[in-house]
Amino acid sequence: MRKLIAAMKLSVDGKCEGTAGFADWVEAWSEDYGLTDRIDACLLGARMYSGYEQYWSAMRGSPSAPLPMTGRLPAPAELEWSAFAQRTPHYVLSKSMASAQWPHTAFLRSIDQVVALKREPGKDIYLMGGAMLTASLIDAGQVDELHVISYPLLAGPGKVLFGQLEHRRQLQLLSFRDLGAGRFRMSYGLA
Repeated sequence: MRKLIAAMKLSVDGKCEGTAGFADWVEAWSEDYGLTDRIDACLLGARMYSGYEQYWSAMRGSPSAPLPMTGRLPAPAELEWSAFAQRTPHYVLSKSMASAQWPHTAFLRSIDQVVALKREPGKDIYLMGGAMLTASLIDAGQVDELHVISYPLLAGPGKVLFGQLEHRRQLQLLSFRDLGAGRFRMSYGLA
């Protein structure tokens, strides 16, 4: 069975979003977890999808223009991810969304459909978020790995990634890497 791999960039106090509605401390939204060779599909929640679509569509349309949310030019690693993401199937878990502008996007209506997707042949699936979807899939026992990049910041007000969890989960450390500048990448298996 394919693995469902959640990956998030967090502040030390566990925030995945600041008061601006996104993690404004993240310098690039590239795939910095080393997952690209392992995955052939992405999964997002409906709340995260609209911002994702806007951000990456703007990059596809004008790769040398400042980006929505950040106002910065795309980083080289973001341009690489954009090319990969454009050809990679995306699934949005939503009971009501029915249309998307991002290429190769389909809709799943239930966690049972996520389970069915995991049973299909292929590489692993990258669970990109958001926080509520990640928590619900962890609680449902469907997340196999959790990859976190921790930033040296106490974000204060904002959305806590694990604030919605209903059950305690044990984690097994799979890898740890110092990324410099106080950032760390940790990968865990979920028991």
